[in-house]
Amino acid sequence: MKLNSGDRVPNVSATTIHGKTVGIPDPASRYVHLQFRRFAGCPVCNFHLLGLRRRYSEIEAAGIHEIVVFHSSREEMLKYQAQLPFDCVADPTKKFYREFGVGTSRFAPLHPSVLWSGLRGILATGKFYNKAENGVFGLPADFLIAPDGTITASHYGKHADDNWGADELLRLADRGR
Repeated sequence: MKLNSGDRVPNVSATTIHGKTVGIPDPASRYVHLQFRRFAGCPVCNFHLLGLRRRYSEIEAAGIHEIVVFHSSREEMLKYQAQLPFDCVADPTKKFYREFGVGTSRFAPLHPSVLWSGLRGILATGKFYNKAENGVFGLPADFLIAPDGTITASHYGKHADDNWGADELLRLADRGR
């Protein structure tokens, strides 16, 4: 079941790859930006996260708590996401994916923008994955969640490169003021 604007998220507690416990919703933040990504080594996902990392001070100043979920193990994520300033959560059993209605598609990696973003991700990070835990067909999803657990905006990607960038995230957060 997909969640939309106005819906309430299930209360979730998760442990980040660095051992920190995070809760969703987060009453201490103006918003939680909950992102569902694909496998830890996904060059498209990692290119996207580099863009958010570059704009992290703006995102943080807007009161947005970034939480990124991958359907990979903690060990695999530490190879790719350990340096990110965001809270990163390993969900190799896809428990949270099911709770938030995030799915897969065999067409996820076939959109033309996926190839371009993937190539840029490899060039930017210098890394290419050797393991795609839980496959390459995962789809991304984004949720902007208010402190009371209400979803103020949501987006289910149609392909691997279909997600919010920093401009869209900040615009949506500003719209909620």
